[in-house]
Amino acid sequence: MKNEKLLGAVPARYSMAALAAIVALTMTACGGSSHNDQDDLVSTACEAGTSDGSVVVGSGLPGDPSFPELASGYRTGKKVVEGHKYMVVTANPLASKAGCEVLKSGGSAVDAAVAVQMVLGLVEPQSSGIGGGAFMLYYDAATKKVTAYDGRETAPAAATPDYLRYIDSGTQTTPLPSARASGRSIGTPGAVRMLDLAHKDHGAKPWKDLIQPGIDLATNGFKISGRMSDALAGAKTALQADADALAIYFNADGSTKGLGETFKNPAYAATLTKMATGGADAFYTGSVAQGIVDKIAVTQNVTTGAPITPGVTTMADLAGYQAKKRDAVCTTYRAKYVICGMPPPSSGGIAVAQAMGVLENFDLAPHKPTALDLEGGKPTAMGVHLVSEAERMAYADRDMYVADTDFTPLPGPLYSTLLDKSYLKSRAALISPTQSMGTASAGQFGNTRLGVGKVTEAGTTHMTIVDGKGNVVSMTTTVEAGMGSYHMTQGFILNNQLTDFSAAPVSADGLPIANKVEAGKRPRSSMAPTLVFDATADGQPGAFKMATGSPGGATIIQFVTKTLVGALDWGLDAQQATNLVNFGASNSRTTNLGGEHPNINATNSGDNDPLVLALRAMGHTVSVNAQSSGVGTVIRTANAAGEARLSGGADPRREGVVLGDTYKAK
Repeated sequence: MKNEKLLGAVPARYSMAALAAIVALTMTACGGSSHNDQDDLVSTACEAGTSDGSVVVGSGLPGDPSFPELASGYRTGKKVVEGHKYMVVTANPLASKAGCEVLKSGGSAVDAAVAVQMVLGLVEPQSSGIGGGAFMLYYDAATKKVTAYDGRETAPAAATPDYLRYIDSGTQTTPLPSARASGRSIGTPGAVRMLDLAHKDHGAKPWKDLIQPGIDLATNGFKISGRMSDALAGAKTALQADADALAIYFNADGSTKGLGETFKNPAYAATLTKMATGGADAFYTGSVAQGIVDKIAVTQNVTTGAPITPGVTTMADLAGYQAKKRDAVCTTYRAKYVICGMPPPSSGGIAVAQAMGVLENFDLAPHKPTALDLEGGKPTAMGVHLVSEAERMAYADRDMYVADTDFTPLPGPLYSTLLDKSYLKSRAALISPTQSMGTASAGQFGNTRLGVGKVTEAGTTHMTIVDGKGNVVSMTTTVEAGMGSYHMTQGFILNNQLTDFSAAPVSADGLPIANKVEAGKRPRSSMAPTLVFDATADGQPGAFKMATGSPGGATIIQFVTKTLVGALDWGLDAQQATNLVNFGASNSRTTNLGGEHPNINATNSGDNDPLVLALRAMGHTVSVNAQSSGVGTVIRTANAAGEARLSGGADPRREGVVLGDTYKAK
């Protein structure tokens, strides 16, 4: 029957007499309208479920998750959200609401991503915004094609190899007050141009309509959440250097705006209004672009008068910026799934694919978490050990070989070198079942030798979106560190993304570093928006299975890998896999085990936790420091009749919620 596919979310306990009402409610959630006083169910589309029922995000009513929320730490008891056709997960309730309303009115996944980004730049300025960059994976349900959209920032045309470490090569003085807080750290923003490109390809609604939610919120105001409040307070001294930040983020008494205060940003509303009428070009040319260039050229702290080293970005750098469409990095996993990730200049897709490619040589099922609960249970020592060792080797290859391939090629064709199945099997053979390797050496490919320059990454946010037609967006977006470069213009923060480059062009042993600064180059990233599909018989992507991603700097690779293993190997639902203890390792002796999680005993540096002790007995140096992930996951599931549904999970370590075309009994 034609209507049977609309009934995928109907529990068996409902009578046939309720079916027509359910169909009508489903149509209402998708933008249609219906009314029947005898309905057994009511639509809760774009509302957030609470123990007392559902509430509209942004309503200000009791239970509203955005009114306002303390910095989350870890919120226990979050349950998976089940929907029918569309779903959005972001790290902020107001952003999820904006995206969900777009989907509810028939918008595409890309439409929703545009609306979400414009709101996030206002409500979560410490993590992302129009002054930063982004990577997006897009799945087109009609063509079954995955496209990678690259909106990474670029170094200015006048940048030199020493741009980040010396003001000039002659005097060799370092940028002031630091590379990060100087104009030298600011790359040409790419998020807006990338969203524009994706919207032209896959948008269903007018661009201006998608900008409007951000304009409305900036004009009318919202109550500051805990994470934003903490970020402003933590960056107080650095933000005081900037005239625009002083005007927008500070009270008359010199304090930063705090939890629960109503915040308005008319300058941001004005910028978005220009973009609504003039499109992305209004950002990259004209007064907005000039404001960006002028701020990058600032030479003095407005509060103390101390010098600030300016950057050399010009109007030509902004006008010439290009977002790029690239081929996604897709590999099979256990012959059951195809996992797709971002290609360079992000290292996330390759590193996650390598880690999973090593892990498929082990049977992980016996090492699933014990004492399974809503929080994902307690990881086992062998589960943590195997995943961490696989990641060590992935990070070793990433650190040496992966950078912007428009400038530095990989050591050979990707699928016959870094992602070759036999190569990954040989890497798996290096893992001892009883002892950690501590640090790994990069694989060797012919005569290719490169230096390694360690870089500290931070910040970022993530969104996962499925629209009513089955199209999917997994997008990670960032201004790099919290509050970016501390430079602000026209209502938005400018990134410090260029500090993701190696400041030195060569390593201590004189070898060239792949991720060195070059004019027009994009710095390496760890962002890892990820899509998973059921594998067809010939190993190609079949039906959509899962989408996920996370913020977290270089540890993004670890957060995404543990979520994939949790869902694909251990059968956790979308919320449990997201909740699961964050564990893993970069290429160092330290193994991370997120002490913020309630199932980890972080007292006495973990000495009272049997899992920590077991790992230490295997040679792991275990850190139980809190891990600030922000995983957003959507998994395609099915009811007992085999009809498709969606389930979503938002990371309890941040403020986000899952919203979609949900319903409840009256």
